[in-house]
Amino acid sequence: MSDRLTQLQDAVNQLAEHFCNGVGILQQSAVPGSFAGLEKSGSKEPAVTNDDTIRLFSTLITKTAKDIDVLIDSLPSEESTPELQAKYLAKLEQENQDAAARLRTFVDKGEEQLAEIQKALVEIAQAQLQARSIEANVVCGINPTTSIPREDEITGDFSDLPQR
Repeated sequence: MSDRLTQLQDAVNQLAEHFCNGVGILQQSAVPGSFAGLEKSGSKEPAVTNDDTIRLFSTLITKTAKDIDVLIDSLPSEESTPELQAKYLAKLEQENQDAAARLRTFVDKGEEQLAEIQKALVEIAQAQLQARSIEANVVCGINPTTSIPREDEITGDFSDLPQR
């Protein structure tokens, strides 16, 4: 994507091209002029007028002129001084810092929730081990020893725990 000035230059070049082509079509279909004493003998062919061509070039020229107006209106005004730009950049920087602070708050809350979930997973794992111990005692008549690390020793995820 090009900048606005390049787009404006391209549109002006396109408008000049449309004018040039339009004049070429007019010249091609124009009736030859006659000068006293310089007339050639021969048949004069009537000029061919093509209303569709006229409409086409008038539409192209009008559309391109409107595009140029839109591009000119989108250019920054002279009121945009370096001081105003610096003030606007400072405002954007402040908004960026505010958004970063909100993001940090969300990340902190997410980390707290993750810690709570990990604690709940430890409790679930302990309950499963106790249930398996009771099941082994009832079914097999043996009382296996089960151990799970203390909460402060546990780090990582529990996705590798066997599923029933």
